[in-house]
Amino acid sequence: MTSDEWRVTRRTVYEPVLVTHHSSLITCSAFTLIEIMVVIALLSLIVIALMGVFNTTQAAFRASITQTDVLESGRAAMDLIAQDLKEMSPSFGQTNLADNNFRGAVNFNIANFTAYPALHQSLVGISDPSFQRTNIVENFFILSSGNNNGVPTWYGTGYAVYLSPINLYSLYRFSTSRPMASANSASNLFYADFQNFLKFPNNTNYSRLMDGVVDLRVRAFDANGAQIVFNRNNILTNSMVFSGEFIPGEVGCLFYSNALPASVEIEMATLEDRSLQRAESLAVAGQSPSPSVPAQWQYLQNQAGKVHVFRQRVAIPNFDPAAYQ
Repeated sequence: MTSDEWRVTRRTVYEPVLVTHHSSLITCSAFTLIEIMVVIALLSLIVIALMGVFNTTQAAFRASITQTDVLESGRAAMDLIAQDLKEMSPSFGQTNLADNNFRGAVNFNIANFTAYPALHQSLVGISDPSFQRTNIVENFFILSSGNNNGVPTWYGTGYAVYLSPINLYSLYRFSTSRPMASANSASNLFYADFQNFLKFPNNTNYSRLMDGVVDLRVRAFDANGAQIVFNRNNILTNSMVFSGEFIPGEVGCLFYSNALPASVEIEMATLEDRSLQRAESLAVAGQSPSPSVPAQWQYLQNQAGKVHVFRQRVAIPNFDPAAYQ
């Protein structure tokens, strides 16, 4: 075969194949408009799903951080209260129940803050209005003794929750002291200093512990573990007087002389920060939360699921069983 014949044969055999192959490449190198729209729609669905997962994860993360902060603050406050209760001491002073002006030194006191209405919250998952959580705030006073730079001293410690338009349900701790040698020092800690503290803000011997304490209750128990709910005044010097029942099971009391509770139970309920901030934003200028402020009060009533409850029983080391004989 000559060279000319070889060239003709080469063009005839191979050239159409090369052209056909190149044409097929050009045909398959692009997407149609419908294909592009389908891809965009699928990508949009994927992005929306990922955003939903991201938002859920972020909400769960924020909720866990909020709960951690609330739990840490609540436990710190409970530990502080428990430590103060453990230092409770008897005054061994005389008292005269017939004299309403002076009943002697008070060792321990529980009272209801009647100025603040009880906050009723509907329980989660229960539509019956008769089943509600009733939140009340009590104040209490603790007498203890110690040595201050070599001087025997009486110490008075108290706790109370205050309402204001800016800071809702703020828990405050009151603390003061008087030398034992001064006249009526132990009595004045309760009848003068602590009562002045309850007229907040006319007193400076206090510190603000935390906000959002919608419930604070204290219960006294005897040596047998039974709650003390009635007067016990077998002898003059170890009397206990009760001011009445706030709600079923919650009573006010005064302990005198050598009378102390064998143990004290503390119950505290705190509102989560986000719910607390929302409630504060609904405040009416110059008014504390109450049924007279409908928006704020209604919001607080519907936040039972955002309330964390702490409860602790504290044994009183200085308890004297002879006080109950």
